[in-house]
Amino acid sequence: MRNNKIEILGQTIAKGKGALVNLDIAKLHTRTKIQVPIIIERGKKDGPTLLITGGIHGNEINGIEIVRQLVAKKYNKPESGMVICIPVVNVFGFLNQKRQFPDGRDLNRVFPGSPRGSLASRFAYHIIKEIVPLADYCIDYHTGGDSRFNVPQIRVGGEDPESFALAKVFDPPFIIRSARKEKSFRETLYQLQKKVLLFEGGKSVHIDKVVTQMGIAGALRIMQHLGIRQFEKEIDQLVVKTSEPVILHNTQWMRAKYSGMFHPFVDLGKKVKKGETLGSISGPFGYFERKIKAPHTGYLICINEAPIVTQGDAIFHISKD
Repeated sequence: MRNNKIEILGQTIAKGKGALVNLDIAKLHTRTKIQVPIIIERGKKDGPTLLITGGIHGNEINGIEIVRQLVAKKYNKPESGMVICIPVVNVFGFLNQKRQFPDGRDLNRVFPGSPRGSLASRFAYHIIKEIVPLADYCIDYHTGGDSRFNVPQIRVGGEDPESFALAKVFDPPFIIRSARKEKSFRETLYQLQKKVLLFEGGKSVHIDKVVTQMGIAGALRIMQHLGIRQFEKEIDQLVVKTSEPVILHNTQWMRAKYSGMFHPFVDLGKKVKKGETLGSISGPFGYFERKIKAPHTGYLICINEAPIVTQGDAIFHISKD
């Protein structure tokens, strides 16, 4: 970012300065404003702009916690360039501890939005129109849905070598070459020629210390790599993995063949062999139990932690590489 004057939502951000601005486009039924705080910090030197987002799904608290800590520990204050943090994109969902917007729509399936569409679509439109044009790079933090606990991972498109290189800099346990979903935030930013890393880790309505530390460490590595700020000491102090990322290209969900009480036997992130027993589903009265076996060799990248499952529920996410 080389312009001396940068304006965001009517507020001018000078070099070496920061600001808290609010995206204000909707009200509750009581006419109370719903404002989305956007935290901006600009370095004294020119450099790239990094957008860091959490809470596109309102119940994905671990992503919000990662962005919160980046701000609270002042890691978002750059020496060069600019860092824009939106800890809670979907404030409506956060207030209600729901994934969706009040209109029932998934915000991450309505981008780039419309100024005359649904509430979620209008909100997406203003994010894309007001904030995204300023960004060069983006880290978007997510968790697994409901009780499904995702191993910390970065998802990137298979045809985007620069984002893949950035994913390796982030250094998560797993990098998954996954297709972008239509009308998602990641797909929209890709079409706008922004480089996006989608982080997944943990589960909804939950905060995990290891997931949080990995998410923070990855962001610091990216900022250091982009020349935004140096973080050697801070990265060394975080509890992080020591092995190279495992790169996966194909994954498959295993679904429950029966309804009942679910008992996983294996650890998340483990490489399992074809035919290995992964868990069991049992009835509550003691006369029914069925083992669940791996259909092929692969890594377990998500385990459903719900104690009770219904036939057809996703229970294990396993790689097919």
